[in-house]
Amino acid sequence: MEIREQVIVPLGYGKYVRSDKIVALEPIEDGRGPGRRTKVYIEQFPTPIIASRTENSIVANIVRTPIEVLEATSALELLQDVLDDISKVGPMLRKSIKKEAGLDLEDIEGRIKEILQHEIDLE
Repeated sequence: MEIREQVIVPLGYGKYVRSDKIVALEPIEDGRGPGRRTKVYIEQFPTPIIASRTENSIVANIVRTPIEVLEATSALELLQDVLDDISKVGPMLRKSIKKEAGLDLEDIEGRIKEILQHEIDLE
């Protein structure tokens, strides 16, 4: 699991915190039963904040699930594959494709490069 950066997580009672600032979660079970409230330890706060949400629901908001990571990775890999395939298309065929199908491979190639460069810059 990866922590989502700079996502605002609702804690209940009108309290919100950035996901990447949460250090630890501790369920409060005394007198309330499991899964009712949670102590949320936040970076640079001396005491925890009491959330009216369960630790599981808070965790669900602060992490990227493996499927999200996989989907993002698969999408980027697909874009790279498409870019590689487009780069093999010669200039005459590109002109023909644009004329026949209205598909501008130059534009698509540029847009894919922008997306992939943006992802590299984020890492």
